[in-house]
Amino acid sequence: MKKYELHPDTFKLPPLKLSGLEPVIITPESNFVNIGERTNVTGSRAFLRLIKEDKYEDALAVALDQVEGGAQIIDINMDEGMIDGKEAMVRFLNLIASEPDIARVPIMIDSSKWEIIEAGLKVVQGKCVVNSISLKEGEDAFLRHARVIKRYGAAVIVMAFDELGQADSYERRVEICERSYRLLVDKVKFPPQDIIFDPNVFPVATGMEEHRRNALDFFLAAKWIREHLPGAHVSGGISNVSFSFRGNQRVREAMHAAFLYHGIQHGLDMGIVNPTMLEVYDEIPPDLLERVEDVLLDRRPDATERLLDFAETVKGDGKAKERDDAWRQGTVQERLTHALVKGIVEFIEEDTEEARQQVDRPLQVIEGPLMDGMNVVGDLFGEGKMFLPQVVKSARVMKKAVAYLLPYIEAEKSQDDNSSAGKILLATVKGDVHDIGKNIVGVVLSCNNFEIVDMGVMVPAEKILAKAKEVNADLIGLSGLITPSLDEMVFVAKEMERQGFTVPLLIGGATTSRVHTAVKIDPQYSGPVAHVLDASRSVPVASQLIGKETRAKAKANFKAEYEKMREDYANRKKDKNYLPYAEALKNKIEIDWDATEIHAPQFLGTKFFDDYSLEELTHYIDWTPFFQTWQLKGKFPKIFDDKVVGTVARKLYDDAQAMLKMIVEEKWLKARAVIGFYPCNAVGDDVVLYDFEAIELSEAPGHEGKPAARLKNYQLKEAPHLATKYSQLTAFHMLRQQGKKAAGIPNLSLADFIAPVESGKTDYIGGFAVTAGIGIETKLAEFERDHDDYNSILLKALADRLAEAFAERMHERVRREFWGYAQQEQLSNEDLISEKYAGIRPAPGYPACPDHTEKPVLFDLLDPDGRTEITLTESYAMYPASSVSGWYFAHPQARYFGLGKIEKDQVDAYARRKEMPLEEMERWLAPNLNYDV
Repeated sequence: MKKYELHPDTFKLPPLKLSGLEPVIITPESNFVNIGERTNVTGSRAFLRLIKEDKYEDALAVALDQVEGGAQIIDINMDEGMIDGKEAMVRFLNLIASEPDIARVPIMIDSSKWEIIEAGLKVVQGKCVVNSISLKEGEDAFLRHARVIKRYGAAVIVMAFDELGQADSYERRVEICERSYRLLVDKVKFPPQDIIFDPNVFPVATGMEEHRRNALDFFLAAKWIREHLPGAHVSGGISNVSFSFRGNQRVREAMHAAFLYHGIQHGLDMGIVNPTMLEVYDEIPPDLLERVEDVLLDRRPDATERLLDFAETVKGDGKAKERDDAWRQGTVQERLTHALVKGIVEFIEEDTEEARQQVDRPLQVIEGPLMDGMNVVGDLFGEGKMFLPQVVKSARVMKKAVAYLLPYIEAEKSQDDNSSAGKILLATVKGDVHDIGKNIVGVVLSCNNFEIVDMGVMVPAEKILAKAKEVNADLIGLSGLITPSLDEMVFVAKEMERQGFTVPLLIGGATTSRVHTAVKIDPQYSGPVAHVLDASRSVPVASQLIGKETRAKAKANFKAEYEKMREDYANRKKDKNYLPYAEALKNKIEIDWDATEIHAPQFLGTKFFDDYSLEELTHYIDWTPFFQTWQLKGKFPKIFDDKVVGTVARKLYDDAQAMLKMIVEEKWLKARAVIGFYPCNAVGDDVVLYDFEAIELSEAPGHEGKPAARLKNYQLKEAPHLATKYSQLTAFHMLRQQGKKAAGIPNLSLADFIAPVESGKTDYIGGFAVTAGIGIETKLAEFERDHDDYNSILLKALADRLAEAFAERMHERVRREFWGYAQQEQLSNEDLISEKYAGIRPAPGYPACPDHTEKPVLFDLLDPDGRTEITLTESYAMYPASSVSGWYFAHPQARYFGLGKIEKDQVDAYARRKEMPLEEMERWLAPNLNYDV
């Protein structure tokens, strides 16, 4: 069957734009948008149980798991007879709004009850999707509901359902969808691009004659919708198609993959699908695929019987493979391509030499068979048939081949080497030490024939631009992870304009965004500016910006896109759903401090740990973020069962375990830490620390009878009645949520979890800094000499995991030994990862306190650079990069939260408390400001 062609008027319409905290723009190039289904009480018994038992915090973890697992939209349904669906929907959406890691994706409000949908629309943030409306109650109700949805600015799923029932044939699907579309577009003036049709996915191979065309009619209806209804999208619940084969996982996986493949070919562009029940289409055994497609496409009358018979022979796994060296019998081109695709270095020099003997010049080996092989790698990566770890291994093979050829090329002293697709200079900007993402981008670009000049980390603007001139770079790429890097990128753009540069500027990194690039960076530079989300997007963008035939159009497109984004940003309605700071301060969490038992730490001041056991830390590693570093979506260990990335993930994990063993046994790295405990009280939103040497320790809780220490002459201005007992050592300044909350939900500040000075009780706060990155440069240099990007990135990723594991282990020891407020705690590593312990360890620069300028206060207190070698850059990034620092809070009600947006009244008060100019404070808090600077 011929692939669908979009109605030409579709291209005249804007794309479907959804958002949580971040935008999701769905274009014809988006392929397929995955909708997470586990926050649905009708489809998940576990989620239903959590809601019934009022365990909403645990229910949030289900939503977070979906987002981390790759869901681009999450579907929320509270339709269950034993719960108040309306109250549950509102409460859950409000909780999501305070969790940035979840709230960043759009929400699908899913209910069969209109009052629940409307209640959800009133509280959901961003642009959501309503699931669903239909004509089953007639046109009046359909139009009334559509007008309300339009007023709230949401997109809508329209079910193929009318007054006569569900559409169960191609003709009925087309009839209902066309009628619904005309009503929405002509009468309601509903944006066509915000209309999503669900033409009903029904089971096939049921044995009933009337079900034979269920899948085929869905495909044809999807194709008709995309070709005849401009702007409209098509969705569906994919797993419905395989209900007849419950219990036979392999057949169901094959059916889902084949249905999705043909559905996408016919216009399906979003839907609910369980990625753990999805095979790779190209890897479905041909005999099984033939029978599955016979059923889906209704190609023969006995299709159901043949699939049922065959299904009995394919139960179980049956995927064990033996090593196959038959590829060594192929041509040299076939062998080089196979080695590049599979990342095999064993024979690369031998095969490269054979290829060199067949050409006139060694450069022709690179331009010919090697680049042909890398083109295959690039195509497979772009099609989603290869994944990042495999691509990095391909780059290692390519680099080894090029290194082998280099002496022969230099011997020719060739002056006409034009084999590169372009020269790209990459750098992590001044003050920032994070480079894993940049290195991955460099590898992916080099795999696509770009020459990469990598300047490393903490590179000031003048050096970046001088090097760009020296090497005649065709494109400059800037990377950064921490907030101050955003300002540094703006400065680089200004300098490029001042110095007359015209080359494209590529922006990337965790804190960067298209909006920031459009509003802050693009206006500073008249040359092309482009933001790239991840490594997979860098190749087409770089190709367009550098290509002679495409650069002018690409520049114009980006400039126009960013101009429109600036207009939208300037015209956007500010979120008014915020409390004045004074009111937010009054809405603290309620803690009964009279009834609170405060545990004194076992010591006050600092304690250092040198050369901590790496072997011990390996047992505390959280592996899920490790796979995310490699852009593999899924939660450990379930990721190994994923039919798309499971095999790659398992191989990557095996490689990581092998390297981890060498790290421990050969002492590649050294781990060091410092922790400290200090008496304190909360004064408003500040945590005031007392100089423990000046405290009469015999009066301090837990220190009765100990010798009194020297009393220093300091004054505690905020609490003069304590000045006779305590002196002020320093203070940590905390920020408070200002978003309006539902009744009974507080506006949190970290200071809330410390006893206020008016309580009359002395509380305690802890601090820590840990690293597992001492000595990493030596091994990285070895890998660089061996052209081994794969192991270089692997080592950095493992060092990061060990640092986080060190933070986890030290926190455990704090709770059980050094502070001792949870001496009986017995938790598994899974429990630790799920944060089932008492207390928290938030960090400056992270969601609860996004202000990096609190790090110097912490470092002045702990003095980690003296003993641990952890230092701060001028932008307050930690070096070594594999380091973690933060605070310890012990109160049992302490919990993690996201600050969200804050207003100027709080920022102004905060800057005064910190004695910092308002303009400088706004620069550090820019992503959290709910006003324009």
